[in-house]
Amino acid sequence: MRGIFERPKGSGVWWVSYFREGKRHREKVGRKSDAINLYQQRKAEGRAGVKLPVLRGSKGVTVGELIDDALVFVKGHKDYKGYVSKAAIVLESFGSWKAENLRPSEMNSWLERFKTPATKNRYKAFLSLCYREGIENEKVSVNPAKLVRRKKEPTGRARFLSREHEYPLLCKIISKRFPEHLNEFIVSIHTGMRLSEQYGCTWKQVHFDRKTVELKDTKNGEDRTVHLNSTAIEALQAVRPANAKPTDLVFPRKRKGQPKASNRSWFDQCTEEAGITDYLWHGNRHTFCSWLAMAGKTIKEIQEAAGHKSIQMAARYAHLSPVHKGSVVESIATPRVATPTNRPKASGT
Repeated sequence: MRGIFERPKGSGVWWVSYFREGKRHREKVGRKSDAINLYQQRKAEGRAGVKLPVLRGSKGVTVGELIDDALVFVKGHKDYKGYVSKAAIVLESFGSWKAENLRPSEMNSWLERFKTPATKNRYKAFLSLCYREGIENEKVSVNPAKLVRRKKEPTGRARFLSREHEYPLLCKIISKRFPEHLNEFIVSIHTGMRLSEQYGCTWKQVHFDRKTVELKDTKNGEDRTVHLNSTAIEALQAVRPANAKPTDLVFPRKRKGQPKASNRSWFDQCTEEAGITDYLWHGNRHTFCSWLAMAGKTIKEIQEAAGHKSIQMAARYAHLSPVHKGSVVESIATPRVATPTNRPKASGT
């Protein structure tokens, strides 16, 4: 029906949209039947010249309410859990604040709590999303996050583990301190799976006969096949329980009798003991791609193995390939051209 719409699709939340004096107005209603009734009411009021009621404005609206609306909007997104996680952290700091009182300078100061520019940018983007939804819902009129400058993210080479020293050292320390996590580290290194892919993987996705893991709805929005080498297969077989169900997680974050834990709770301790700096869990994916490059694999092969959406992502590792470095410059080599010498003849000859 014209003038009503569901947003987001499939959420069951219905809105009305109408124009009054050349200005578009939107109101969130709830049920579809209520939205139809309100739309007809607003159209009748417009024809009769009845003044619009004062809609809910920014006065008194909290940041927490904007966050709630933003989570409704992103419901069904493949990274919904990530949004929920960010929402909890923002809610703790600003949930009770009046939305109109939060200034760009205060946002900027708060973002300094995060270590990396990338993380700061992600939270800035989330705050901006909340205010954009607030503007759409006519709860606020401005988006202060737009005035917070985006942090410059480093474009340097990705940090990876050396195969001869850092990798075996880290394996040794994990085996000593957290032996129950050794195999999940090995699988991460030898498959290049993203954190969400590895920890969301169930046993029905692992096929030992085909030496593959079938991933569904990955970060780039596509299904992909991860091929397993002998090291990854051995690590997966070592952690598979005899009574494993197809729907069981391969690497459950929550173990029996223990609270749910992040891998940083143990991994950071191990890298610190090993003296490995500037290295996070995502670096395992860079290690996977870097080792492939150093083994002489092509950029296209690296792209396919890692599941990169564009070849430009895999091209970051080209500088590590001995084949690439040698063959590219060798392609313009030319044979040495012999030139006659024009040395003056010695006197007396």
